[in-house]
Amino acid sequence: MGKNEYAKPDSWSLKAQKEGYPARSVYKLQEIDEKFHLFRHNFQEGAPLFKALDLGAAPGSWSLWTLRKIKSAGFVTACDLQPLSRTFDKGLFDGGNFFFLQGDMTVPENYAKISGTGPFNLIISDAAPFTSGNRSLDTARSLELAENALHYGETCLRRGGNFCVKIFQGGETAGYIKKLRLMFGTVQTYKPKACRSSSFELYAIGLKKKSG
Repeated sequence: MGKNEYAKPDSWSLKAQKEGYPARSVYKLQEIDEKFHLFRHNFQEGAPLFKALDLGAAPGSWSLWTLRKIKSAGFVTACDLQPLSRTFDKGLFDGGNFFFLQGDMTVPENYAKISGTGPFNLIISDAAPFTSGNRSLDTARSLELAENALHYGETCLRRGGNFCVKIFQGGETAGYIKKLRLMFGTVQTYKPKACRSSSFELYAIGLKKKSG
């Protein structure tokens, strides 16, 4: 979904480009995975296919990092209103283990296409609204995106699966976390080092879905 854009690249952004990713957000996912082990799976030959869903995927750093991690042992589905950057993928986005849908994840037709590639072992969402500068409004819009991601978690995530979603901190954050606690065995919130210091975003992580 809409990502905040900053005119001047910082050290994280420059590092991402040097290491082959379109955005600094890749280091947020990397740090979250190192801490919470989102990709709990046996990636050995012959193991069941690991399926991941990336919501709000553009410009594509999270999808690209996931594809590089799971290699041929998994399948990634991604969705965003915006197209993915093709600067760094070196053909990975054209592979048979990747499906990208450019469109609104809330549209029933798109939901059917996305869910049809599941069920998923992992759902990740770095979706953010086009910000207005009004914190209350932006927080409400972020919560709506997080709720949409949670709907996919409720309906398309396997039992035992993991979930990670970006959410802007606000008055309704606690209520959202309560919903996650009903669904997952472990729930944590976390702000990676790669988040801008001025940002009020954090990530809600749900581990080991209770049913599915």
